[in-house]
Amino acid sequence: MASQTETIVRSLHEWIDAGRLNPGDEIDEAALAAEFGVSRTPVREALIRIEATGLLRRLPRRGAAVFKPTLEEFLAILEVHAKLEGQAAGLAARRLSASFSAQLEAAVTACEAHLAGKGETAPEAYYQLNLRFHATVAEAAGNPFLLDLIKTNARKLMAYYRARYAYAGSIRASVRDHRAIATLIVARDSAGAEETMRRHVQFDQVTAMDLLTALG
Repeated sequence: MASQTETIVRSLHEWIDAGRLNPGDEIDEAALAAEFGVSRTPVREALIRIEATGLLRRLPRRGAAVFKPTLEEFLAILEVHAKLEGQAAGLAARRLSASFSAQLEAAVTACEAHLAGKGETAPEAYYQLNLRFHATVAEAAGNPFLLDLIKTNARKLMAYYRARYAYAGSIRASVRDHRAIATLIVARDSAGAEETMRRHVQFDQVTAMDLLTALG
């Protein structure tokens, strides 16, 4: 059975993943303790644990706030994340099992079906399909430590990736890239899969500035 601290950590991660908590949002210790029906001790322990990953920043006498990067921080995290995702794609190409091959095809097909049926609309729904694709590739790499690093870094960028799919052409480009990456992975082209995934995850400074501004 999960401890109170573990339950709060898991819930805060889920809230960030789902967009209930966004960059800059403050987390009040008392309110969080009341919501979970616990004392402030497990709340503080949970916040300290998440702060250690860089996902939260403590506020003096005010609990904590979800990490909100500067442009420089954003680009630095993005650079690391692109390399991690690329490495996962490269490893997936070397280690792909029949089971993950089927899951990968299903993930790509779901993205293509969204584009065929809804076009560039419903960006939030597409974002969930995008998460599924990237999770499948990361899991297919067969390295739990790499998977954990990808999850930690992804949470610092999720709100911005989610916002990105509201831009015209972004969903179509993403679907195209997913098919290309999957094809390279299935073909066991490790170098090609790694480079294509890296380019897919990375985006330019102008786009980064637009997204930072859009989220305030």
